[in-house]
Amino acid sequence: MFEIEKIRKQFPILKQKVNGKDLVYLDNGATVQKPEQVIDIINKMYSQYNSNIHRGVHYLSNKSTELYEGSRETIRKFINAGVTEEIIFTKGTTDAINLIAFSFGEKFINEGDEILIAETEHHSNIVPWQMLCKRKKAHIKVIPADENGELILSEYKKLLNKKTKLVAVAHVANSTGIINPIEEIIAEAHKSGAKVLIDGAQAVQHKKVDVQQLNCDFYVFSGHKMYAETGIGVLYGKKELLEEIPPYQGGGDMIKSVSFAKTEYADLPLKFEAGTSNYVGAISMGEAVNFINSIGKANLERHETELLKYAEEKLSLIDGLTIYGKSENKTSAISFLLHRIHFYDVGMILDKLGIAVRTGAHCAEPTMKHFGITGTVRASFAVYNTKEEIDILSEGILKAQKMLS
Repeated sequence: MFEIEKIRKQFPILKQKVNGKDLVYLDNGATVQKPEQVIDIINKMYSQYNSNIHRGVHYLSNKSTELYEGSRETIRKFINAGVTEEIIFTKGTTDAINLIAFSFGEKFINEGDEILIAETEHHSNIVPWQMLCKRKKAHIKVIPADENGELILSEYKKLLNKKTKLVAVAHVANSTGIINPIEEIIAEAHKSGAKVLIDGAQAVQHKKVDVQQLNCDFYVFSGHKMYAETGIGVLYGKKELLEEIPPYQGGGDMIKSVSFAKTEYADLPLKFEAGTSNYVGAISMGEAVNFINSIGKANLERHETELLKYAEEKLSLIDGLTIYGKSENKTSAISFLLHRIHFYDVGMILDKLGIAVRTGAHCAEPTMKHFGITGTVRASFAVYNTKEEIDILSEGILKAQKMLS
């Protein structure tokens, strides 16, 4: 059974008050809060098991290594990767995208080649490709979106050609919550011989992800958006591709042997994990997966879908409120503006009422320009949110509107 109060009790931060009001945390698209079992494993790591991985023969090092590699296997199962060598720990989604932009770019991108990205991408899935194209004299082509923010697949198909070497698209658009049709995007790219990277930062915590079924070449996501610690993330890549591309960084733990004449790199996955890894973060990520699995992905998705539907219905009743990114294919986020009221002002009033939302361009300036605006208020949901909190949000918006009009 899905017991929301039992779930909420697992999140200590939700018990506090902000400005004398019960905290209503609706900024989950930026980062989610952490359940006790994740906090406990972090505390246990530092109080009982802390030691650098892979480099020691003593008990603590062996225990830390065991938990670290166990987390890799847990994450492999979570996204149904074929083998653990396909799971690379990174600092997060941005780090993983930069890794591929460098390593895949060095190997496969040449002058005149093209990389396709969507108009609705987060900056982290734009800027690394711009840097790569500048370095390699390649070109970026943009998949346009319609008036609602949904990608226009017919235009996407026209952009694909023999020069297309990579397509990089978000599974879920962070600014609107729209779920992109990545199955079709991947299939069409492969017909043209292009590889595909999917930014799953806003997806894996909300939807079931099966990388083998999707047949994507790379899939990246962050721990802090899926109930784990900050500063940790995952790059999934097909083993044959990861073996072919060069490492992104050099240092300890990513080598077999080093001499002043040459260096021989380690096998996967260590080849891409130079230096001391954030092993505590990686272990917390495995525990976060255990938390999600204990609830059940189907239960989680059902609850969050109900929340989003309720929020859209509730906010649609407010005169002068415009929702951006209307679509039947959405998950866990709603972006809006009040007529002639700045989004920052709305966010500040909501904060005084104990309601945490995100305001601004959400690291998606091209998306805002597409809608002809400079930013929005974004309320985003997680498994611990309730319809009662959406009622409080709606009341807070009405109060802000009355105060600021």
